[in-house]
Amino acid sequence: MASTETTPAQDAPGQDTGSVEAGLDALETTTTGRPPFRQTFVNKILPPIVAIAVVLAVWALLYPVVDNPTKLPSPAAVGGAFKEAWLQGTLLGYIWTSVSRGLLGFALALLIGTPLGLLVARVKFVRAAIGPILSGLQSLPSVAWVPPAVIWLGLNNSMMYAVILLGAVPSIANGLVSGVDQVPPLFLRAGRTLGATGLKGIWHVTLPAAMPGYVAGLKQGWAFSWRSLMAAEIIASFPDLGVGLGQLLENGRNASDMAMVFEAILLILFVGVAIDLLIFSPLERWVLRSRGLLVKG
Repeated sequence: MASTETTPAQDAPGQDTGSVEAGLDALETTTTGRPPFRQTFVNKILPPIVAIAVVLAVWALLYPVVDNPTKLPSPAAVGGAFKEAWLQGTLLGYIWTSVSRGLLGFALALLIGTPLGLLVARVKFVRAAIGPILSGLQSLPSVAWVPPAVIWLGLNNSMMYAVILLGAVPSIANGLVSGVDQVPPLFLRAGRTLGATGLKGIWHVTLPAAMPGYVAGLKQGWAFSWRSLMAAEIIASFPDLGVGLGQLLENGRNASDMAMVFEAILLILFVGVAIDLLIFSPLERWVLRSRGLLVKG
């Protein structure tokens, strides 16, 4: 009769259980040391430099083909526009006028969109009533809000902030709703068991667990708020509002100055990329790292 006793499998020659466990532990260990500069340069610095160089090369090649400065300015002409604005002391003013409005408007949208998103996510009646409206507002072009905002509020900064709010709040709220919907019910039950109910449960359980969707909503909300602001500055120009990047773009169009137009476009693009690199990319990395989804290296 065959024996029914089981015995542990024998380790392979030269291998013991301790080494297997050590290997498994090594798989879960992340590299915490700072990567060498050469690796950082090759992986993060060199690619955008190459991309910019390619764009400049194509631009320089196309300019003689087009041969019409009113259609396509030369890189030197655009560089001259930047130099002139810098020497006049207006370049940083253009940027600050728009960035200060955009960040303040986005902060206000954050204060409104976050509780609204939690309310829509947690109250079924509110979701049924407001959820489709938020989705519709998110798909509505932000430029559509500029005429009524001007009529309601006049040509002032309040109009600018209203347009930003109408563009950003739906994206922030919908992003948070999506994040809350993806929170495992087990997390919520465990939180209630430990006494995390009401506002405490929202702060300690719901928001941290919904952070990936929330961050995605914040990033999209900033994109909508920035585009809304540019539309408002282009359409609603007024001397008391100052000259932001959108107004600079409109001034270039009115003067048929393509160098100024390209200057404004590049500045708008620069601000968008800078905000993403300085705020949202680190925030996304922090969220991924806190969940063990990003390995340093």
